[in-house]
Amino acid sequence: MNRIIYVLAFAFLISCSTRTKSVENKLVSSVALDTLTLLDQSRNREIPIAIYKSKTKHPQIVLISHGYGQNEGKPYLAYSDLANFMASKGYFVVSIQHERPTDSLIPEKGIPQIVRRPFWERGADNIMFVINELKKSNPEIDFKHITLLGHSIGGDMTALFPQKYPGIVWKIITFDNRRMALPRTTNPKVYSLRSSDQPADPGVLPTEAEQKKYGIMIIKLPNTVHSDMCDNATDKQREEIRDYVLTFLND
Repeated sequence: MNRIIYVLAFAFLISCSTRTKSVENKLVSSVALDTLTLLDQSRNREIPIAIYKSKTKHPQIVLISHGYGQNEGKPYLAYSDLANFMASKGYFVVSIQHERPTDSLIPEKGIPQIVRRPFWERGADNIMFVINELKKSNPEIDFKHITLLGHSIGGDMTALFPQKYPGIVWKIITFDNRRMALPRTTNPKVYSLRSSDQPADPGVLPTEAEQKKYGIMIIKLPNTVHSDMCDNATDKQREEIRDYVLTFLND
């Protein structure tokens, strides 16, 4: 790790905004939280991350990619409830900040699969860089069983990652990715939670036949909208999301 910056912060996200609670750098239910910034010198890009960990000796790792925040605030901290929950179950959880204030905004016009692809590519590169850095700093992690979890555009990055970097991850979990097609594979294993209000583009979700063929699990949350698939969720929604994610992790 080239540079470490410890911060006390709260998360802001366009889709996960005003109700997001502040997150302190302390022990929360036996889970330790550290925030730091990595520097990818090859791209001259700073990548803030939040690490949630317990005292498990050889933990599996889950990397979280946030939804779109229009380059404002710290959306990588907007999934603290789920991150703390997974860490309390023994996982080493890392939430990655994919946006910087100087980045260009995502195009609103054009075919999303074309004009937004560079943003997904950059996110996949960020994830790969973080994995490689963690291999140096935390060799005790079980890197044979890596799970990626992403919301919205973070889900698109997550869906793209196995295509760009095959053979790296064990499972992917997406929350309402809408543009990048989910892999039709058994390796990695594929899971997705879907909101009640935002449909995916044609071809993004596997057909029922494909789900059966590849063992893909697609679950619709009838009482949760897209913007509440983070710390914005009510207690009941959080519990439902946590239960499904734990089922996916244990599958």
